[in-house]
Amino acid sequence: MSARRLDKVNELMRREISSVIQKEFDWHGTIISVLEVSITEDLKEGKVWIGIVGAMPPAQVIEKLNKNRGLIQSIVSKRVVLRCTPRLNFLYDDSARRGVDLVNLIDDIDKNLPKAPPAPEGEEDIFR
Repeated sequence: MSARRLDKVNELMRREISSVIQKEFDWHGTIISVLEVSITEDLKEGKVWIGIVGAMPPAQVIEKLNKNRGLIQSIVSKRVVLRCTPRLNFLYDDSARRGVDLVNLIDDIDKNLPKAPPAPEGEEDIFR
């Protein structure tokens, strides 16, 4: 299978898996995002990278998804017609949490660092 076709399959699977996860499950105040899907060239297996922000622990979300992988695969196979339906494996991608932590750290540094005094009158501020 060409790389371009595989990219299209990955994107289509990402959208459909995301739709199933949002409609079929209750996440109790947790935001679940399908960040990436990587299907093997033979279409037999797929890794689904999940971003999680909210109240539920990530391990619990991933466990719930992997327990219900058969249901998810069944629904997706009815929407996406492929030679065979890939066996999905859900994995946690913590980049969203790390991004939030980084933004909070930058905000904290900005608040706690002393500010430079203004440039004396008549001198040009080279950093502005």
